[in-house]
Amino acid sequence: MKTGFLLCLLSIPAWAGPPFQTDDPEPIDFRNYEFYTFASSDGTSVETDTEGPAVEFNWGALPNVHLHIIIPAAAIFPSNNPILTPAGTGPREFGIGDIETGIKYRFVQETKHQPMIGTFVMFELPAGNAERGLGVGKTWYKLPLWVQKSFGPWTTYGGGGENVISGVPGYRSYPFAGWLVQRDLGKKWTLGTEVFYHGPEGLATPQTRPATMIDIGGYYKFRDPGFQLLFCYGHTAVGQTENYAYLGLYWTWGKKAADPGKAVNSFGPPIGMGHSL
Repeated sequence: MKTGFLLCLLSIPAWAGPPFQTDDPEPIDFRNYEFYTFASSDGTSVETDTEGPAVEFNWGALPNVHLHIIIPAAAIFPSNNPILTPAGTGPREFGIGDIETGIKYRFVQETKHQPMIGTFVMFELPAGNAERGLGVGKTWYKLPLWVQKSFGPWTTYGGGGENVISGVPGYRSYPFAGWLVQRDLGKKWTLGTEVFYHGPEGLATPQTRPATMIDIGGYYKFRDPGFQLLFCYGHTAVGQTENYAYLGLYWTWGKKAADPGKAVNSFGPPIGMGHSL
């Protein structure tokens, strides 16, 4: 029987601000660029789904706006437990997954007493083979609102929204919400923890019931800050048992230096990459 594909909220990713599931409202600077190569995994007792190898590219197309795309390879590993049919029964599959595109827009700037506010609208394009469980089979959308405030070495951000998917058997629209706190530890490390919630995503997915997860992760800067290692691991605190993991490499280049999801530095692109995909 057809198995489900991990909805892209939990990948990134970016279901989320890599490597976390919660995103932030801060676009990269105008005429700057970000490139990620990564792998991620999300699984329940029903099924484990992975993305990777996958690539993500972000472009600061306008002030306060960046454009986004993820092209993933995807795999599904159903548990084949007959108690968990139909979602947990079927063959293992591997192939191209649904392609994620998006627009991040910050419409309120951060001040001393005011947080920044923005949105990151996603369009999930049906590139994966739905019959093999590698895609949804129809375009669907992620509609969030994010808020962020920084205090010296501390940054906190979060929000929530709705993943909108309709007219596809086994899938449903569902809410999500998250909040994260992170701290810079010197020039090389940034560590953070988040609480992330999602509703039931449908019987064709591993996430058949709601879950609230606690994730821990961060960044290590090889070259401060243009080349970084990103990592995260999380597990359910309340709800359906679920495990989330992300591991990736990040490059940024452009006008000035910054961390993932913030501004960008003057280093060149990764080897073999131009300034656009």
